Amino acid sequence: MLKLLRPAVTRVLTPLGRALARHGISPNAVTAAGTLGTVAAALFFYPRGQLFAGTVVITFFVLADLLDGVMARMSGTGSTWGAFLDSTLDRLGDAGIFSGLAIWLVVSGQRTLAGIALFCLVAGALVSYVKARAEGLGMTCDVGLAERPERLVVGLVSAGLAGLGVPYILAVGLWLLAAASAITVGQRLLHVYRQAVSAPSRPLRSSGER
Repeated sequence: MLKLLRPAVTRVLTPLGRALARHGISPNAVTAAGTLGTVAAALFFYPRGQLFAGTVVITFFVLADLLDGVMARMSGTGSTWGAFLDSTLDRLGDAGIFSGLAIWLVVSGQRTLAGIALFCLVAGALVSYVKARAEGLGMTCDVGLAERPERLVVGLVSAGLAGLGVPYILAVGLWLLAAASAITVGQRLLHVYRQAVSAPSRPLRSSGER
């Protein structure tokens, strides 16, 4: 759904990406800086209960996730390593955000909601893993209700509004996100299952994952 907004965001970020590229800053450096900033802000602000301030700072760094792609396309420096690094660091950024929220919820005595935040973290990682594993086996898996942009928007908006004093919004956001993530995992599993059962059987080497 939010993919429709990507062209507009790209046009806004292009001048900044061009300026950074002129100064010799690589897309991978932007990716790493964005993730470091996201994790640091989430683990600094959220456990202190500074949800609005934390969300503003995190949102700034999350934009680096789009900026690095803009820079790679402009400079023609996109690479397999860059794509791998971006995907891997996305998981680290998500972990920082939801871990920070979970810590604050535990400290404030909202243990059930802290559990939901951790469920959102695990389910979000599973959503991404199912797609990566399916594509590694030669299948497609670009389906689902809540991809990473949607999950980030729901999580950050609900946290930011909670920081402004809107009652129950964080609980609503996290429960909604947990349900949407679980549904997305199911959608992707079903999508891969249908492809697998309709494809000719062939021996597969174990990936060695445990």
